[in-house]
Amino acid sequence: MKFIISSNILLRNLQMIYGVINPSNTLPILDDFLFELKENTLHVTASDLETTMKVTIPTDMAEEPGVITIPAKLLLDTLKTLPGVPVTFTIDSQSMIVEISAGEGKFKLSGHKSDEFPEIPVIEEATSMMIKSDILSGAFSHTIFATGNDDLRPVMSGVYCEINNDDITFVATDAHKLVRYKRTDAGAENPSSFILPKKPLNQLKNILPDEKEIKLEYDKTNAYFEFENVSLICRLIEGKYPNYEAVIPKENPHRLILDRSQFISAIKRVSLYANQSTNQLRIKISGQELTLSAEDIDFSNEAKERLSCSYEGEDMEIGFNSKFLLEMLQNLHVEQIKMELSAPNRAGLLLPVDDTNANEDILMLVMPVMLNQ
Repeated sequence: MKFIISSNILLRNLQMIYGVINPSNTLPILDDFLFELKENTLHVTASDLETTMKVTIPTDMAEEPGVITIPAKLLLDTLKTLPGVPVTFTIDSQSMIVEISAGEGKFKLSGHKSDEFPEIPVIEEATSMMIKSDILSGAFSHTIFATGNDDLRPVMSGVYCEINNDDITFVATDAHKLVRYKRTDAGAENPSSFILPKKPLNQLKNILPDEKEIKLEYDKTNAYFEFENVSLICRLIEGKYPNYEAVIPKENPHRLILDRSQFISAIKRVSLYANQSTNQLRIKISGQELTLSAEDIDFSNEAKERLSCSYEGEDMEIGFNSKFLLEMLQNLHVEQIKMELSAPNRAGLLLPVDDTNANEDILMLVMPVMLNQ
């Protein structure tokens, strides 16, 4: 097995799939890339059993098709040090020794037989659709941060995807915050829903191309994404997603509009003085003025800052976890945000003002905290 390939092209493709590999694997073979040479094309696969990613790369020259697994980290670290030069891989199919020649440098490492490398799952009776890359990018960047990490509630550790005839909705929640991202410029003939794990979504978010069509296939067990020379298949999270619509308050008579960047800066300053275990931030709205305050009684620290706002409703005082509030504001990429409130013990809604995309509907919900009087 022998082939020649550009070091830069190979490095770029391997970096796209390397994030799938876990830092510590129970199966040593999962620390490797699977290399398959077919005619003049190299297929490289990475897997953690739950998620499998594959890239297809044309070679400059190829002889003797074959298959081998190569230690991923050592290969990547080697390629990172090379200038953009053609690299020759020569692999002995008996000893599994991989020789790499690049310019005047020669490197030798031990590969492994591919027998133990997991097979790529096959999607049976798949539902298939094409979806724009910007829809997926928007959905993943707005929802992944709101997913939970509770092993006892695995359904909340992923992003819920609900596909209807003329819209598609992505939801994430950890019980403290919730995001609903809806698009009306996508849909499928057969309505369905499933829960996507966040690890493969993080992988995709970083490499999705601009303004391209993405092929999405899914069945009851797996979801498959394909674009350009990349494919990813992941196991869906089993279970029933909580009724997220039930927790979104419908009547919110108190509404304020704020400059997002000013609000973020003020929260960052004031929250420095909050109790670091509760991150409690007090928001008092009176007239057209909003006052942020925080205190840490143990250290006699306190801070207060006023902001002007546009407000409709009665005077109100409500508490939030500043960390959760900041996360949500930092993921709303608009100049002004609208906050809708109903009562100090009910969830608050964050919505974009004058969203430029008419097909996009973003709603963020944050649960209040009990204020110390």
